[in-house]
Amino acid sequence: MRVAAGASLVVFAMFVAVVATLPAQRAAAPSPSASTDATTRIVGAAQKVLSTLDDTRRAKVQFPFDGEQRTRWSNLPTGIFARDGVRLGDLTPPQRTAVMSLLETAFSASGYRKVTEIMRGDDMLLGGAGRGGPRGGGAARGGRGPAFGSDEYYLAFVGPPSVTTPWILQFGGHHLAINVTIVGSNNVLTPSLPATQPARYVLNGQTIRPLGDENDKGFALINALDAAQQKQAVLNYRVSDLVLGPGADGKVIQPEGIPASALNASQQALLLDVAHEWVGILNDEAAAAKMAEIKANLPRTYFAWSGATKNGGLAYYRIQGPTLVIEYAPQQGDLDHIHTIYRDPTNDYGAKLVRP
Repeated sequence: MRVAAGASLVVFAMFVAVVATLPAQRAAAPSPSASTDATTRIVGAAQKVLSTLDDTRRAKVQFPFDGEQRTRWSNLPTGIFARDGVRLGDLTPPQRTAVMSLLETAFSASGYRKVTEIMRGDDMLLGGAGRGGPRGGGAARGGRGPAFGSDEYYLAFVGPPSVTTPWILQFGGHHLAINVTIVGSNNVLTPSLPATQPARYVLNGQTIRPLGDENDKGFALINALDAAQQKQAVLNYRVSDLVLGPGADGKVIQPEGIPASALNASQQALLLDVAHEWVGILNDEAAAAKMAEIKANLPRTYFAWSGATKNGGLAYYRIQGPTLVIEYAPQQGDLDHIHTIYRDPTNDYGAKLVRP
């Protein structure tokens, strides 16, 4: 969604997002995917957020695990999609600081930077205004029109933060939906939707590309393939949007493109490096465990491409394996408007860690 820039890009209030968590009540025996230390740190940071909230806001941020909030997420802006939870623009400075600390704890350093750069990009849709009032973009909840900016991101805990009982930390706004399911020592990031508009902006003289590596590494991989490999990888039809985006929970698609078993070692390393751009949003312990799982499944992993193969052109790509689906999709022919999705068809919302 595009909004004309009004105010100067120099006037910019930098702000960070909050992560919402989704807890569960009953858990199966967890398989190792992160250290208990990481979970302990995240739970401590989440409880710090709760300790800063009054009763009214604490009630807003907390949801039952078995309720509808668990799967309520979208990339659409406020005013088009009605989010629940605590809104960043309604928090005091100490409360915002606690939320920032939670994000830094749950994510890796690069993941935290990526999330905040996506949010700052949304401020750029307001001409850099960012936190300009009680409702960025001029749309009150239930009012007219979409609302943009770093105030318009929401945190929710689905289930109480716990080192033993499953829960999900849920955080999102325009062009961002993060779901971190925590089950004991396990941290699961799927499904999550990091996106960006604009795809490139300048802040304090520095060019920022929130998903620049996702673009560049994808093109590096397709161009590392020889002609015969490219023929396998490039689909014979056009794909221009996410296949497994919001609302596609449980949808199954068949693998397409070239299998990683047909790639040489250096090409396989490039594919893993692309996947890490999504997996690596989560804290380092959980990301390392997930990357080991993806590497073990590499022979059954596929890489598919649609569109231009020269960097700077319009292209969609997908990485799909037994426990992984990643999609990268510029929107409506616009290289400045990128959507992506990261899923695990076996473990979205920690499905295989939480008993039904």
